Amino acid sequence: MIPPPDSSGFTTSTDVPLYWVRYGPSGSSPLLVLHGGPGAHHDYLLPQMLELARNHELVLYDQRGGGRSKTDDRAPITWRTHVRDLDRVIGELSLGTPTVVGYSWGGLLAMLFAIEAAAGRTEHRLSRLVLIDPAPVTREFRRAFETEFAARQSSAAVAELRSRLAASGLRERDPGAYRQRNFELGVAGYFADPATAHDLTPFRVTGRVQQSVWDSLDDFDLLAPGQLDSVHLPALVVHGRQDPIPIDSSIAAADALGAEFVPIDGSGHVPYVEQPRALFSAIRSFLGDA
Repeated sequence: MIPPPDSSGFTTSTDVPLYWVRYGPSGSSPLLVLHGGPGAHHDYLLPQMLELARNHELVLYDQRGGGRSKTDDRAPITWRTHVRDLDRVIGELSLGTPTVVGYSWGGLLAMLFAIEAAAGRTEHRLSRLVLIDPAPVTREFRRAFETEFAARQSSAAVAELRSRLAASGLRERDPGAYRQRNFELGVAGYFADPATAHDLTPFRVTGRVQQSVWDSLDDFDLLAPGQLDSVHLPALVVHGRQDPIPIDSSIAAADALGAEFVPIDGSGHVPYVEQPRALFSAIRSFLGDA
């Protein structure tokens, strides 16, 4: 169960109202958490990520186009849209220079923001970066991820599980349980052990938003001169060894940032579900939490 937030609301400074929530002790060193996608929503990071609210004010928001921040505006949503929104969220919620915790696409967004901030193209700056299995930092790494994920999802093992589900009659007996199981099979390729997908809070991705953002990145390369090497912030990068996203992408990002890199054994793309103890131990150590 996901507990209700300590406070919540919608932004007024952004072009589209963005839904936000706060957990944890108010006024303590804030952590701004960026969910993946693009086009998803914050609550699939919960309840597990609330571990960080023990010592910090935890702020999450639904990025434009997803969750409770959906919009009828059909204008393309780009990576620059998300960077601009993030800048305004930091200001409106009075977060100062927050530590940003970015998961998956949220990790890539955090890096893009940090690059823009280093170039003086944002109003606000960050104090630290925590990147959890960040999305690939080059188009080449993204192609490798897409190939690997497709192979996992079309594997004989997953095909057999889908056949069993189709023949089970669960859809008629218990539609809710059927939807849950169908979701688990849809994300099985992200996990080192697909059985642990049961503990991931289900989510939806707005496809047009996801496609629009990736199109806007074109043949991106955050390892090029003047990109990640321009960012000078304390940073931690963690990455599951069995993630379909190449671990070399995160190693390269950590090298460019001069960041600490921690591989997580026994985890795919979702270490907060698969290996929470190892993940949160690494984050607490980096943040200096007791």
